[in-house]
Amino acid sequence: IGATVIDSLDTLYLMELKEEFQEAKAWVEENFHLNVSGEASLFEVNIRYIGGLLSAFYLTGEEVFRIKAIRLGEKLLPAFNTPTGIPKGVVSFKSGSWGWATAGSSSILAEFGSLHLEFLHLTELSGNQVFAEKVRNIRKVLRKIEKPFGLYPNFLSPVSGNWVQHHVSVGGLGDSFYEYLIKSWLMSGKTDMEAKNMYYEALEAIETYLLNVSPGGLTYIAEWRGGILDHKMGHLACFSGGMIALGAEDAKEEKRAHYRELAAQITKTCHESYARSDTKLGPEAFWFNSGREAVATQLSESYYILRPEVVESYMYLWRQTHNPIYREWGWEVVLVSLGEILSDRSRFLRDPRRVQ
Repeated sequence: IGATVIDSLDTLYLMELKEEFQEAKAWVEENFHLNVSGEASLFEVNIRYIGGLLSAFYLTGEEVFRIKAIRLGEKLLPAFNTPTGIPKGVVSFKSGSWGWATAGSSSILAEFGSLHLEFLHLTELSGNQVFAEKVRNIRKVLRKIEKPFGLYPNFLSPVSGNWVQHHVSVGGLGDSFYEYLIKSWLMSGKTDMEAKNMYYEALEAIETYLLNVSPGGLTYIAEWRGGILDHKMGHLACFSGGMIALGAEDAKEEKRAHYRELAAQITKTCHESYARSDTKLGPEAFWFNSGREAVATQLSESYYILRPEVVESYMYLWRQTHNPIYREWGWEVVLVSLGEILSDRSRFLRDPRRVQ
C-alpha cells in the first residue's frame, strides 16, 4: 500500500508541490506501518519504497524517512537466507522464511542485481554493516560464477548458485543490473573499482555478442538464447542509450567517443520505434526481421504502458550533448501523450452509457 505515494515524494518536493508533499509525508508518518503480513517483491519494495524514502530523506533531512527506510530494509533481510546468499525474489513479511526457494526455482538478475545503491545507503545511514554485506556477497557470487562469453544470463538459482537458463537480455529481466553497476561507481565518488570493472566488462561482452546494425542502419541490442539471437529490443532496453552515455566519460580514453556515438545510435533506434508506430508512442517490444525494422510484429507487444526508458535516454543525451533534437523528441512524447489523454476524455464524455 502507498507505493505511488512514497515513490513520488522526491518528485513532489522537487516540483515544489508543498501541500501535496506535506500530505504525503503525513501519510508516511501516520499510515505507513511495517507490521504487515503477506509476501512482496524484494525488488519492487527496494526501488520504490526504500528508494523513495531515501531520496526524500536526502532532499529534506526529515528523520521519519530515514527511520522508515532502515526498518523496511531490516524486514527484507530474510530474503537473503538462502544457501548462496542470492535473495529470492519474494520475501514473506509474516514468516521471514525462504522455503519457496526450491532447487528448481530461480532469482532474476535485474532484481537481485538492483539492490546495492539503496542497501549501501542503508548501511551508511544506520551504521549496520549487514546491508552492505548482503550486496557485496551478490557481487562475489556473480564474479565467481562462469559466464558464457562474459554475458550474464537472467536467471540464477539461489540454492545452487548456477545459471538456470542461458537467456541474456539488456531489457526486461536484466536491465537495471547493468545500470546499478555504473551508478554504483559514480555514487562511490569513483572509488568502487569492482563496480566499474564489472560494468565495462559486461558492456564489452554485450557489444561483442548482442549489438547489431540492421540493413536500414539502425543499431540495436538483441536478446541471446543459448547462442541464438532474437533480433528484437524491448522498450525496457531503451534505457541503455542513456546508460552508455553516462558511462562514456570514465571509459578508456580511446573508447569514450565510441561509447558516446553508440549511445546516440541506440537512442535514435528507440526514437524510430516511436516514429514508426501509428500513435507515435513506442511499443512494448520491436523487431528487426523480414524487412521490418523497429516495429512491433505481434499484437501482444503492440501497446504502451507509460514506460519512461526512451525519454530517460533523451534526457541523458541532452545533458551530455545539448543537441536540441533530444528536447524535441521528448516534447513530441508529451504532446502525443497529452493528445491521447484528451482524446480518451472526449470519448468518455460522449459515451451515452456514462452515468450522468
